[in-house]
Amino acid sequence: MSEARGTVADTSAGDGMAFRQIGKSVVRTDVPGKVHGKTPYAGDYTMTDMLHAKVLRSPLPSARLTRLDVSRARALPGVAAVLTYGDLSKGTVATDIPGQTGFKRLNTDQQILVDRIVRYQGEPIALVAAETLSIAQEAMDLIEFDLEPLEGVYDPFAALEPDAPKVFGADNIVARYKIRKGDIEAGFAAADVVVENTFRTQYIEHAFLEPEVGLGWVDDQGVINIRSSTQCVEHYRYVAEAMGLPHSKVRIRGALVGGGFGGKSDVTVELYIALLTKATGRPVRLCYTREDSLYGHGKRHPFTITHRTGFARDGRITASKIDITSESGPYAFMSPYVLMYATEAGPGPYRVDNVHVDSRSVATNNMYTSAFRGFGATQACIAYEQQMDEAARVLGIDRLELRRRNFLKTGDPIATGFQVRSAVWTDQCMEKAWEALGERAPDQGPVRIGRGVAAYQQGYGRLIWLHDTAEGWVGIETDGTVVVRSGITDIGAGQGSALAQIASELLGVDMKNITVYNSDSSTTPLAGTSTATRGLYMSGSAVRLAAGAVRNRLLERAGRQFGVEAGRVDIADSRVFVTGDAARSMDLRELVRICASEGIHRSELAIFRAPFGDWLDPETGQGQVHPDYTYGAHAVEVAVDTETGEVTILKSIGAHDVGRAVNRAAVEGQIEGGVAQGHGYALSEELIYKDGKLKTPSLSEYLCPTAMDTCRIQAIVLESGTGLGPFGAKGIGEPGHTPACAAVANAVADAIGVRVFDLPITPEKVVKALAAAGRQPGSAA
Repeated sequence: MSEARGTVADTSAGDGMAFRQIGKSVVRTDVPGKVHGKTPYAGDYTMTDMLHAKVLRSPLPSARLTRLDVSRARALPGVAAVLTYGDLSKGTVATDIPGQTGFKRLNTDQQILVDRIVRYQGEPIALVAAETLSIAQEAMDLIEFDLEPLEGVYDPFAALEPDAPKVFGADNIVARYKIRKGDIEAGFAAADVVVENTFRTQYIEHAFLEPEVGLGWVDDQGVINIRSSTQCVEHYRYVAEAMGLPHSKVRIRGALVGGGFGGKSDVTVELYIALLTKATGRPVRLCYTREDSLYGHGKRHPFTITHRTGFARDGRITASKIDITSESGPYAFMSPYVLMYATEAGPGPYRVDNVHVDSRSVATNNMYTSAFRGFGATQACIAYEQQMDEAARVLGIDRLELRRRNFLKTGDPIATGFQVRSAVWTDQCMEKAWEALGERAPDQGPVRIGRGVAAYQQGYGRLIWLHDTAEGWVGIETDGTVVVRSGITDIGAGQGSALAQIASELLGVDMKNITVYNSDSSTTPLAGTSTATRGLYMSGSAVRLAAGAVRNRLLERAGRQFGVEAGRVDIADSRVFVTGDAARSMDLRELVRICASEGIHRSELAIFRAPFGDWLDPETGQGQVHPDYTYGAHAVEVAVDTETGEVTILKSIGAHDVGRAVNRAAVEGQIEGGVAQGHGYALSEELIYKDGKLKTPSLSEYLCPTAMDTCRIQAIVLESGTGLGPFGAKGIGEPGHTPACAAVANAVADAIGVRVFDLPITPEKVVKALAAAGRQPGSAA
């Protein structure tokens, strides 16, 4: 078994071999099935004798359940099971960071079904399984329950008051961190200018195309199988523990996922399916409607971030004091970790020697929050990049120049004191994105043109104190074809295809002759979650190790066959040959058969370990948080109608150092998709809660941008080759999204001369901001 720790950039293709597959825009292995409509998603699976499930949810956000009567529902013909809290062997399920094996999780479990107290609107009260969906719905309508409204708290700052209703713990604080670096008072004393602003972000829905869905059944070994749309098959542990079963008696099989963005990284439908499957002994299918989905998974955290920043007259940052408050809803889920990302990222991609950060995540009776693409670093970027533009205005310094004077460089310490060892190409990325905007469009009457830029720092890989690992298996068959096995889930980004491309590079086999088996908790090596921009970094590195080990054995045996050192042998196009001597070659199948006949191992199970470390110092916040960081920038041009407040994005360009692009087209796709989400985040998307009740309960009220609303998005890919992933790759799944929203916000402010500090930047807010600044409709700065 091969193993390695990811602390040094892997920049070789293997024994000095030039890249043949890596970096090319090859057709992903998952694309043909999707294009031709043949790809089965989790919702496409059915079974004979299958039951249909529904979830009954609370209409109130804070209440006491005083009566629950399911007798009429259970008596309805066609109903197979109705489950309530009293039917459960254990009443809670783990919500702490998923996919963990070697780290003691936080004690933040959530009730599976309401016992006595409802803590948010939509909290599940009962589960129903019936012969048809219509019968299941009828049964839900027959369930009688009484809820006594309780005083709730719906604002995180109100929740911090001593007399506030207690939703979580003794003080409603789910997590709290601080960073103390340098001398903050001396830093402000040295400042010629101090700029202070507060920025607010909103609740956001993932709005994936495919809602949560799954199918469960019991196999002939008594194992509960669950085929689901998930970002983590390792939820089988949490499901098993919640049911009082051995881990080996629950199996989760992933399917290609129709969008996740963090919303399918927690346990969603899996536990409900397992409970009903066990109770009935029959297959059970549960598929959320879009309206169910809006209540069925955690949302993006709203943040309030205040920056107080000291600057010298030349623009150098002398001090940065940052206060961060996020809203968790009533349960912890990923809130402690999202807050950590935001805390570390707080000062941005800038060298600041004197930093003071205080952060907290606060519980309320609004919807619970959890993972979302960007994971706190996006909210931090929205604040620090708007702060930089505001500071440039006050200082009278060009906003790009102000950033250049403060950008971190390789080897500089970030806020936590960690010195980044990989390339920090923020300046190059910003220049390329800005230049790509080209000629500025002219103003036309009341329509004003504005431009914005945003740079960022985003960690990839998990927090190092989680001791993250991933395993991967690669084997070559006697006919020269290759099999790859990995527990990684494919959430639409081509995770499985990337593994095939890595194996193709190392073993010289066309991707068409490589089969990837993935996301099965019982039969594929466990690889952790498809989250945290870790898929390529972790699973790609594990497969890189496994394929490299198989390659080395093949080359060693071929070298003996040819009478040369193994280092002189190469593999390409399923042929093995001596470099520079084409006459000495053989078919790969022949070499594999020789190895098989001699008992030479033709497969390998490898484990890749991210850097392991300890928690940050609790008093200073100093230490290492992530294995490494991605840097880049985004630039946009917008048109703002100052009469109506309507904002139109004209140009949108992201430039990122991805370390090494395994599949260039896939990298560009990740950037483009992340940017489109950033546009919606900036301008239109918002889950609105009033006294804990959702006022935007469908996609009719929750306004996602469509293809008609989106301009052409350009992706500029830079490759420093210094990342910790395979062949020097860095992560890009989240970073492509992180700066887009902030760039739009800066462009709107540039266009109209005033800033909207609360997202989203709706037409109403634009008009109000202009009016507050004393601007007449049709005018701007």
